[in-house]
Amino acid sequence: MLTCVKLVIDPELSKLYILPMSNIDKKEEMEQIDLHKLEGRVEELIHQCSELGEENRSLRAQQEKLVTERAALIEKTELARTRVEAMITRLKALESGT
Repeated sequence: MLTCVKLVIDPELSKLYILPMSNIDKKEEMEQIDLHKLEGRVEELIHQCSELGEENRSLRAQQEKLVTERAALIEKTELARTRVEAMITRLKALESGT
C-alpha cells in the first residue's frame, strides 16, 4: 500500500521531517496542483490573445495597404482606358478624313 507523505522543513532547527499526509492535506495539495494548472492555462491564453491581437493589427494594416493599392490601380486602369478610347477615336477620325 502506497502512503502519501509530506516533507516539512523546520526553519529554526533546519531539520527535515517526513510526516504522513492526512486526507485534508492531500485534498489541499490536489487543489494547489489544479490551481497551478489553471494559472498556467490562463497565462497561456493571455499570451495567445496578445499574439492574436498583434497579428490582427498587422493584418488590418496589410488590408488597408492593399485597399489603397487597389484603388490606385483602378484609377490607373481608368486613365489608361480613357487614353486608349481617345486614341481609337482619333485613329477613326484620321481614317475617315483620308
